Amino acid sequence: MFGEWIWWDRLWLPGNLSWSALEDKEGRVYAKVSHLYASLPCALCLLVVRYLFERYFATPLANLWGIRDKIRLPAEQNPILEKYFCSQTRVPPQADVWSLCKKTGWPERRVQVWFRRRRNQERPGLRKRFSEASWRCAFYLFAFFGGILALYDKPWVYNLREVWAGFPKQSLLPSQYWYYMLEMGFYLSLVFSLTFDVKRKDFKEQVIHHMATLTLLSFSWISNFVRIGTLVMVVHDSSDILLEGAKVFNYATWHQTANGIFVVFAVVFMVTRLIIFPFWLIHCTWVYPLELYPAFFGYYFFNVMLLVLQLLHLYWAALILRMVYKFIFTQVEQNNFKKNQIKQD
Repeated sequence: MFGEWIWWDRLWLPGNLSWSALEDKEGRVYAKVSHLYASLPCALCLLVVRYLFERYFATPLANLWGIRDKIRLPAEQNPILEKYFCSQTRVPPQADVWSLCKKTGWPERRVQVWFRRRRNQERPGLRKRFSEASWRCAFYLFAFFGGILALYDKPWVYNLREVWAGFPKQSLLPSQYWYYMLEMGFYLSLVFSLTFDVKRKDFKEQVIHHMATLTLLSFSWISNFVRIGTLVMVVHDSSDILLEGAKVFNYATWHQTANGIFVVFAVVFMVTRLIIFPFWLIHCTWVYPLELYPAFFGYYFFNVMLLVLQLLHLYWAALILRMVYKFIFTQVEQNNFKKNQIKQD
């Protein structure tokens, strides 16, 4: 009974349509739930490809560019501090520092140095961050151009009303199938690798993003929202290439190149995520379907998931603008300093 309620036609399909209307016949093939199982082996294959890429391409490239991990002094062996570090917190408050000083017989300065060195041991090395950024940049580049090849000749790219032409009886194309499985496999592989990937400041937001993306892709596949799903993926991949590329060059100390790429990324991000995504794609999913059929649960669910992504875009846009502001402010200060030095000379 629960399964019947979950897959109730009225929840996911418009009008009086039923799932029987999306059965393969007369040469037309439709997206099915069973297809999503292919994303699991795809994710495992991508993890293997990532391992090979990082070992045989990213690591030699890091050696070629002279990227080395910083030498960090290890923390002294101390069971009391180690137990506190693992079970309590990595940054103890002052009251706990004094308590630990009494338990260990160490002076306050020595305890603080121990925690700083112990935290440094947990931080990922520069080569690991370089390898991760290289892998993501390579994948996004491949996926973006793969998406362009799959979509450039489709009429709904140039006229968004065509996204809903004949919906939901829209036959599945082989290019759409492989593009979806590739993207779903990639984000699923990112979920699998969360435990050993570099944990950044926006770790929680990244987890929400990955889960929202997988949910959105799965639902759009099941309900045959495949056309709009491919457009959403291409829009997202376009700026991700530049972000990961900027990280790669920054780790390689090519700071001028990295800064230039980051500025281009900021512009592309603002255009794609704050203009095209909400005012073209969300408008396409929010307004045009109502011209063809009344709203239903699947319509609201899909749009809510898009709005969740948009909220994350706004959060990241604020971080990007702050970074751009700091970059411009630093450049102005450096130019003023150089001018003053020239005048003094």
